[in-house]
Amino acid sequence: MIAAAAFVAASNGGAAGAAAPNGEPIDGIRCDAMEGSVLHIHQHVAILDHGKAVAIPPDVGRPLIAGCLYWIHTHTPDGIIHIESPNFKSFTLGELFDVWGEPLTRAGVAGAKLKKGERIAVWVDGRPFTGDPRKIDLTNHLDVTIEVGPPYAKPTPFTAWNGN
Repeated sequence: MIAAAAFVAASNGGAAGAAAPNGEPIDGIRCDAMEGSVLHIHQHVAILDHGKAVAIPPDVGRPLIAGCLYWIHTHTPDGIIHIESPNFKSFTLGELFDVWGEPLTRAGVAGAKLKKGERIAVWVDGRPFTGDPRKIDLTNHLDVTIEVGPPYAKPTPFTAWNGN
């Protein structure tokens, strides 16, 4: 088993840990009436809290009150992220968490918190990632796994793209 790198970078800025946005721009990402059509790509993100899956809910980035859809969002609770933007732009994992309104910090990820002496391990396409995960560029069919606390097992690659 390959030992995953510890997440040592702290979050800086954005809406991490704040309430989910209600249609206001987040990190320069607008909430529009329709999905953008210039850039349309997908990623998969899995979060494990001491070995147990943390669901990324459906409709992240789709505030019902505002009746709009952020350029980065989910439709289903399967961890597939949709980027549907009206222009070519790079998006990051940190921006996804900011639109979700959940933290991605060295102390915890989306409600999963470290215990004393533990660490956060991040895997990108099955390889240990040592940098700040908030800065991971969300490229097409990127597969990210975040493990909060042990067992820190190398993740099984995600392959269920089903046309995404």
